[in-house]
This record gives sequence, C-alpha cells and structure tokens, in this order.
Amino acid sequence: MAVTYSVAAKNARLDAVTTLIGAAGKLEIGTAGMASVLATISLDNPAAPGASSGVLTFTMPQSDSSADNPGTAAAARIRTGASADVITTLTVGTSSADIVLDSVDVTAGQTVTITSATITHA
Repeated sequence: MAVTYSVAAKNARLDAVTTLIGAAGKLEIGTAGMASVLATISLDNPAAPGASSGVLTFTMPQSDSSADNPGTAAAARIRTGASADVITTLTVGTSSADIVLDSVDVTAGQTVTITSATITHA
C-alpha cells in the first residue's frame, strides 16, 4: 500500500521547496534529459506563494528574453542561485505539463515565455 499524506503535510512539503529555491532561484528549460539548456528564467522571490490543496503554483508570467540555444523543449529543472538542483525531471509542453510554454520549439535568441508552472504533490 502506498504512503498517503494529508493535504496539510503536502502543502508543508511544497512550501519547503519554495524555501529551498531561495531568493535567486532559476528555472532551466532544456532538451530531453537536459542534454542542452535552452533557456534560463529567473524566478521571483519567493518563487511561489504558499501551496494550496497539494499544489505549488509559481508566480507568472516569467520569461527569458534571449534563449541560449536552439532545440525542442522537453525537460526542466529548478535550481538555487548557486546552481544546486532543487527539483529535476519536470515535464515541459504547451499544455498538461509541469511547465507550460507558449511554444516548445526554441530558436537561439528568441523570447521563451512560461504560461504556467505547477508542481503537484503525489
């Protein structure tokens, strides 16, 4: 049988993620397996308001005004300002993903905009 957390426990765990991200957190959008980082987006401080119903919703909108590399966005990770991983293996897409972008086709130099970013506690 799987472990079950109360909503209060889920929210507390997600709020701890916000604390770990810190004041200078960033979201990196990459190709599959993060083989190439396409865009780096600075997150607000705090990155998200308090979690609700087991969901952490990041402050939007966020964007990178000049993508670093071309490619197809397929993965993402959230890191501290010191580049320590906080969350990895986030899904990326134009809908029904952890990180929702305006387009997954990225050209170097273009603006990459997040339309929503959420993490749902299992």
